[in-house]
Amino acid sequence: MQVIGVIAEYNPFHNGHLYHLETIKNLYPDSLIILVLNGLFLQRGEMSILTTQEKVKIALDHNVDLVIGLPFIYGTQSADIFADAAITILENLKCDYVICGSESNDLVKIAKIANKQLKDSSYDAEVKSYLKEGINYPTALAKALNLKFAFLPNDLLAISYQKAILKNNYKIKLKTIKRTSDYHDVSSYDTIISAENIRNKLKNNEDITKYVPKNVPKKIINLNKDAFFKLLKYKIITSPNLNIYLDVDEGIEYRLKKYINEASSFEEYIKKVKTKRYTFNKLNRLFTHIIIGLTKEDNKKATINYLQILGFNKYGQKYLKDIKKELTLPLSRNVNSLQFKYDLQASLIYDLINNTQAYSEMLKNKPLKK
Repeated sequence: MQVIGVIAEYNPFHNGHLYHLETIKNLYPDSLIILVLNGLFLQRGEMSILTTQEKVKIALDHNVDLVIGLPFIYGTQSADIFADAAITILENLKCDYVICGSESNDLVKIAKIANKQLKDSSYDAEVKSYLKEGINYPTALAKALNLKFAFLPNDLLAISYQKAILKNNYKIKLKTIKRTSDYHDVSSYDTIISAENIRNKLKNNEDITKYVPKNVPKKIINLNKDAFFKLLKYKIITSPNLNIYLDVDEGIEYRLKKYINEASSFEEYIKKVKTKRYTFNKLNRLFTHIIIGLTKEDNKKATINYLQILGFNKYGQKYLKDIKKELTLPLSRNVNSLQFKYDLQASLIYDLINNTQAYSEMLKNKPLKK
């Protein structure tokens, strides 16, 4: 039996995710699939339009055997930090492979780029130099590495996964599945389209039933952006020292303070604050860290203290029982850890904004069983 790892956010779960899981089952019929799931606040700083509990239910209904939560601290950071934490969890769970979507589906090129990034001492400085010129991150990567390669979102994540494997000398191996849709496309009407396209259609009040499994649309929540902005505004106005929060660097706190009373909506505010260095994604992550209260000091001290079991079927439950003695990360949560502190705070804030029940579910700590 192969143990396959998958890393996902499911914002929302759609036909492309279904294709991904079905393809894994076709390639490895006897496999056990473990999902590392990012929950309420996501890697690009957005809130999820599905609650963690609903995402777990949907995953267990579509070939996933075991679901583990990715801690908030790592799920809302850059691709390399996000990937390192997720791969560490899968390695601890004795996965043979991590299988992700890829635009290029070129494992040889992905491995070469990962190796070059890790071994080239001048790489980071060159990337930062290009970013200061206002060049976007994917283009800066390509220029710094002097490579003709389309650094698209899923390939960037695949490179980050491979770097995590190499850097930590893990046994898990990376495999890819060719992505069938364009991540940045927000207008096509194919059966498989990107999550961003689906969210865009939702904003325009378009029917999305063609693009997602039938049990998904009724689970999607209408995010309260006004409540998010009010909370953000309160935190920015009342915090005497914004630069204690993660990602608040290089004097951006002055722009945050300067424009907070001039904007009447979140959309207006982020456009006023945005600079060449501070992209929409970076600002969204920064805003999330301010709202949740994630400090730079706590981020430095944080580690993955335990595996947060979110759900399983009978096969996933048996697998956990079989490997329990081999695990280096405990299955029981540590309520005194920074991991727990920020997961709990994230669930509370998400509830305050969206009138959901994530906080009570977090306190119950009862994995979903299928």
